[in-house]
Amino acid sequence: MCRTLYRTLTYQQWVKTVTYGLFLYPKSGGNTLNSKQFGWNEIRETQRQDWPDTNAIPGRVLVEHKRMYRIATDHGELLGEISGKLRFDALSRLDYPAVGDWVMIHARPEEGKATIQGILPRQSFFSRKVAGTTLEQQIIASNVDTVFLVNALNQDFNIRRMERYLVMAYESGANPVFVLTKADLCDDVEEKRQLVENIAFGVPIHVVSARTNTGMEELEPYLQEGKTVALLGSSGAGKSTLTNLFLGEEVQLVKEVREDDDRGKHTTTHRELFPLPTGALLIDTPGMRELQLWEADSSSDHGFSDIKELAERCKFRDCTHKAEPGCAVQGAIMSGELEKGRFESYKKLLRELAFMDRKGDKVLEKAERAKWKKTSQMMKKNSFK
Repeated sequence: MCRTLYRTLTYQQWVKTVTYGLFLYPKSGGNTLNSKQFGWNEIRETQRQDWPDTNAIPGRVLVEHKRMYRIATDHGELLGEISGKLRFDALSRLDYPAVGDWVMIHARPEEGKATIQGILPRQSFFSRKVAGTTLEQQIIASNVDTVFLVNALNQDFNIRRMERYLVMAYESGANPVFVLTKADLCDDVEEKRQLVENIAFGVPIHVVSARTNTGMEELEPYLQEGKTVALLGSSGAGKSTLTNLFLGEEVQLVKEVREDDDRGKHTTTHRELFPLPTGALLIDTPGMRELQLWEADSSSDHGFSDIKELAERCKFRDCTHKAEPGCAVQGAIMSGELEKGRFESYKKLLRELAFMDRKGDKVLEKAERAKWKKTSQMMKKNSFK
């Protein structure tokens, strides 16, 4: 069957098919866009009507890989590339489509292709600083209604990491829900649940076990038709297992975790949006251990609301919470009301945000200069024609 498919492709198409194996090329007829199922609503319809190009049609990004996109459309799944204008106008990764985005495209269904003309305004999106030393924002998923913050109840249980995921969820605009997996491997479930409750004020917490099928019914209310749920968590937390259970089939590869520390390997290598039998949409994401937030000034107030409330009781308004007299934060640490590790996590987050604020303006300034330089070069080139 594969050989028959390859014979129908040009050499360039065949190379793309091999390079981007996650794109079944062409795949017209698969995952045809059902507006209600994929989350299309009146707001999106208004945005579509306001779009200046009447020849463009909407689609939703299912997979993104190296500037190639698999898009659900009225013509089935199409392989999309961004237009030259969109590429020219882009100043950063934020200006490129991401999984979950609604995009306006020029479709060529007979070729199984599409050209992405632009992105409709995002309802919500998750972003982080890209891994490494580069100061650049990376979108993980967009247009998400609920985010499942998936954490395993084994040796990889890490409350400090959960704090960061919670801040990221608040920053995105989606509703956070903690999903504590692998309950069958934990002897102190209630103790660990209490630790999560101490940092997740008012956030729903569900304890589940895929192996014993315990607690899974508690997640069903979030998986309603047209709603998008994203899974965020570290490798080995059980995201792929949850995806397979929700889909009712083995779609995502699942690997065993390491025995010494219960850490998992990266089984999910790319972000992907899956339509569920319930009519909901599920976005599975690769595990993230290096979670450097991009911008979370107001979101940190939600994620660390207890510290913010304590700080408001300090004697001095400009208290640094170090050695000032009448510091309510230090007083809470001394009395055991506030865990010192949580406060240190909060300070580390603020230091990172301050660093990115200092560097961010320089990065944007550099991008603007590059754009104007490119524009100037094109004007000079056209003037000689």
